[in-house]
Amino acid sequence: MTRDIDLDDIRTSVAQPGRQAQNLSVANLDYDERRTMRAWENLLSGASDQDRARSPVRSLIHDSWHRCATSGIDAQQNEAPLRGGRDEVEHLAYLNRELLEAARRSFFTIGRLLEGTGAMLVLADGEGTLIDAVGDERTLHDGMDIHLAVGGKWTEDVVGTNGIGTALWAGEPVFVHAAEHFCAGIKAWTCAGAPVRDPFDGRIIGVVDLSGHPDIFRPHNTALVAAAAREIEKALADQQSEERTRLLEAFITSAPRYRRSDGLMIVDRHGRVIYKANLPRPIEGGFLASFSGAPARRLVELTGADSLQGLVSQLPQEFQTCHVNRLELDGDLRGAALVFPPVSAPSLVPAVNPASTRLNEAKAAIIGDSSALRAAVDIACRVSQSSDVTSLLIEGETGVGKELFARLVQQGSPSGSNAPFIAVNCGAITRELFGSELFGHAPGAFTGASREGKPGVFELANGGVLSLDEIGEMPLDIQPFLLRVLEDRVVTRIGDSRRRPIDVRLVASTNRELKQEVEAGRFRRDLFYRISTVSIRVPPLRERGEDVLLLLDHFNQKIAARMQREPLVFTPQVLDHLMVYRWPGNVRELRNLVEKLHVLSHGGSVGLADLPAEIIRSTCRDGHAQASSLPAVSGTLEEAERQAIREVLAAEDGNLSRAARRLGVSRPTLYRKLDQYGIRRGFV
Repeated sequence: MTRDIDLDDIRTSVAQPGRQAQNLSVANLDYDERRTMRAWENLLSGASDQDRARSPVRSLIHDSWHRCATSGIDAQQNEAPLRGGRDEVEHLAYLNRELLEAARRSFFTIGRLLEGTGAMLVLADGEGTLIDAVGDERTLHDGMDIHLAVGGKWTEDVVGTNGIGTALWAGEPVFVHAAEHFCAGIKAWTCAGAPVRDPFDGRIIGVVDLSGHPDIFRPHNTALVAAAAREIEKALADQQSEERTRLLEAFITSAPRYRRSDGLMIVDRHGRVIYKANLPRPIEGGFLASFSGAPARRLVELTGADSLQGLVSQLPQEFQTCHVNRLELDGDLRGAALVFPPVSAPSLVPAVNPASTRLNEAKAAIIGDSSALRAAVDIACRVSQSSDVTSLLIEGETGVGKELFARLVQQGSPSGSNAPFIAVNCGAITRELFGSELFGHAPGAFTGASREGKPGVFELANGGVLSLDEIGEMPLDIQPFLLRVLEDRVVTRIGDSRRRPIDVRLVASTNRELKQEVEAGRFRRDLFYRISTVSIRVPPLRERGEDVLLLLDHFNQKIAARMQREPLVFTPQVLDHLMVYRWPGNVRELRNLVEKLHVLSHGGSVGLADLPAEIIRSTCRDGHAQASSLPAVSGTLEEAERQAIREVLAAEDGNLSRAARRLGVSRPTLYRKLDQYGIRRGFV
């Protein structure tokens, strides 16, 4: 039975004046910092088994230290690694939106109580990456020094023994106090973490952690985070129950031709069966009978399955004759209804060409009617339907949407979304790991290599599409090996002699002029001609004419629906300026602008005063706008940003978490902006 969080416990557990954590009674063992540090030093120096047996540390910590030491964790490490930029953090928030929503109430309540206590409460996803943090402002700021902030990755295998990573490993609540941390730079902290499990199948999907400097330590901090985790699990269960009801209602309204004699199965977006009735014997007594014994299994993963036929193609062979209804909630694909008509009944829908359907839906995702864009789409469609073209080069500036064309090639192929689609950003791979990422490695092939070995992306994409983004960033000494794989259609893992045949269609993309890179000697000429058998140039937004207005309307409607508000209304003067602006960031810049205007505009109408200063200056400088039609714009872009931050902070009563969400930035970014502009939260 889950008990509610006792707010008085939270307040007293972290708000009392702390004593120095030199000798604390912990689980019937005395914590002594000097003895713990000596045990850590002995471990690192290779002490004997007898010395280890006399170690004063708890078995949980002892075992974790040995995992860290044997896996090569740098014991002098000062911080956790930080995930990529804002886009990646936003994507993490999107993937974990149910977990964040379930934790929202608890974190809001606890966060207020932690102000001034020296403690912070963080939420990590199932991969150990922080996705939310609340609590004492100074502690949140200090946490940024070790990347104990949104985007920081805190699994044991990257940052050693800690409350988050060790709780993920142990699968139960744990605390790690001061010198018990494995990495030296984190020994100035104490933390207690508890896993959050999916109520449906028991998988660990996150960790709640209470962290701060050592004087906040209390033995029952672990019980508090465990109670917080149970509250989140309870909220998740309520969410899942509500969503199951809504999915059933969505099916009733979307399937008027469903008959009581038909078999019915409804799955949520994770592919979990939430309802079934009257199923055919081969399904009920065959496949599902074996399936039901493995609660963590998913029937079909709907995330990223963007088409009706795409869902069908992902299903097991036993389900290929069923009819699939998409079930959408609030405009998002959230589940599917699988209808099995009686054997003698006619099909519920006329037969369709799956590849044609997928291709049309993928084309519809590319918004625009300009001739330059349509020409690029036409080439991609023809490539996708030709089995003779095994490589494609997509060239275009940053932000033009090259990834949509790579998806188009996959969706239009005969295997479609049933085939793997592996995307790799060459600019995000270190030089040392390039070969391992592309081609894989044998067990123990090099220092730090996995003991089990690892397939490369070519093997993972076998039978489908491999998208290599920013291929111009690939090191010159790796390029001959890529060329050989493309020529021979065979891959050999590093440190292995076995040749593995592959059937992969390569889609390479770049924002560089590869011909110029070839002439400059930075890209191999033979590889360039091999990957550019067919090439597509995705036009920049400034060359697409009135596509700007189509995209503006598309993003306006989509963001308004997501925020549950009316679409913005743009004045004619604003539309004129947006039409002539050069859009250096292309479609991505336009999308970000619309999102920013939804947050910052007043009254639902966008006038010239609402546009960023750089757009006004650019259109005036280029002679595209009449000066007489412009309002007086004083100051710089930085001043406009400072004022926007002040206004949002005032509107949110100084709450940094809500202000960051409203501004569309992470909390670390907002902290940096506050320091940059000298803004104090209490004086906005």
